[in-house]
Amino acid sequence: MRRPALLLLPALLLTACALGPGAEPRHTSAQEALPAALPAAQIGKPPQAATPGLPWAQAFQGARLPALIQLALQNNRDLRIAALNVESARAVAAARGADLWPTVNAGLTGSRQPTASGGISSLYTAGLQVSGYELDVFGRLRGLDAAAAAQVLASSSAQQAVRTSLIASVVNAEIALQSDAALRRISQDTLTGREASLRLTRQRFERGVASELDLRAAESLLEAARVALAQVRRQQALDENALVLLVGSALPTDLPPPLGRLEDLAPLTELPAGIDSSVLQRRPDLRQLEAQLQAADANIDAARAAFYPRITLTGSVGRASGDLSDLFKHSAWSFAPQLVMPLFDAGRNRANLAQVRAARETALAQYEKGIQTAFREVADALAARGLLAEQREAQLAQLSAERRRTTLAQARFDAGITNSLDLLDAQRSTFAAEQALVQTQSVQAQNLVGLWRALGGDGGDAGAPPSRP
Repeated sequence: MRRPALLLLPALLLTACALGPGAEPRHTSAQEALPAALPAAQIGKPPQAATPGLPWAQAFQGARLPALIQLALQNNRDLRIAALNVESARAVAAARGADLWPTVNAGLTGSRQPTASGGISSLYTAGLQVSGYELDVFGRLRGLDAAAAAQVLASSSAQQAVRTSLIASVVNAEIALQSDAALRRISQDTLTGREASLRLTRQRFERGVASELDLRAAESLLEAARVALAQVRRQQALDENALVLLVGSALPTDLPPPLGRLEDLAPLTELPAGIDSSVLQRRPDLRQLEAQLQAADANIDAARAAFYPRITLTGSVGRASGDLSDLFKHSAWSFAPQLVMPLFDAGRNRANLAQVRAARETALAQYEKGIQTAFREVADALAARGLLAEQREAQLAQLSAERRRTTLAQARFDAGITNSLDLLDAQRSTFAAEQALVQTQSVQAQNLVGLWRALGGDGGDAGAPPSRP
């Protein structure tokens, strides 16, 4: 036994030297890769420590929105696919974990064959068999098991990312419907007012008080209002279809209709202006990328272990007899260890190692890009937060001025001081200001939803991913 061991030692040393450098450098954590603070977070309050995510039930309230989100969480097909991907990853991880243990089978075999003397030789065996059990001396199987476990974490985080994105999409779709309802109400009111104005202008034209130019201008404004109403009705139908796709079913008939009051959709108003960048660590998409990087690290361990010898055991224990009736009277066993050491594989192992190293560098680059993207999304949302509020206040003031202008132009037109062109221009500007205000309110609400999503959503209320399957 000593001489074979001495002969095997140089081969093991040569194989170890062929592996090149030692352990691969591991990636840094998200906290180490993140900047200290978000740029826009320097405005207003001082930075605060990361806090748990704001649950969607607290962030998004109202008569319609919670019911729509619940429907989406129950019926959305993308979320269902993400959940099935988690189950698939868990099954793969369970299979990889089972490779660490021997597979024991119960076997019953029998054979009969002629002998040289012209007789018949019979052999019957029954017992327990272990075939091809690999002793994981160098960590190949443990590396594959660790990679599969990391993929479970990645799939679970991906499910949370889909859930967060789904909630944000439902809220944005509801904001769009509320905006459509507001624009439709404004367009309908404008159409009604312009119909009355056209009737009055036509009467004045028939009496010779107004010119044909005034009549045609009033007709043009009326048709423009009809065009705007048709456009908003078409957009409302498209946005409702998008919401139906998100919730995965037809909208319930007991839901109240959109009221068109965007000021009721103002989530996250209590969110502080100063936010520490460490809040990005709870983003599920970053946790997914980090888990994928951990899986790439584990795959490198498995690929490196392929350079070492592989030891497998095959054996059986049971009963054997030449007569089936005496099968359980005689014991039998066998034990056959096998050591296979790679000597020449035309560079296959080196190519596999190079491939997983490249995959690991790709995962690292994707992880770093994900951090940079998350940083920008939050910074953009924070930067736009205050500026959109200023824009809304300015547009409110503009709308107030345009409405006062329209009132004055109407009074001057009724008194015969000015022609209808000034009144029509004031009415057109007022309508445009009302539409612009609704659009700004919509963008402001969607910005707050985007901020909630960029900060990690509700922090994984769907449940933290399991540490092991």
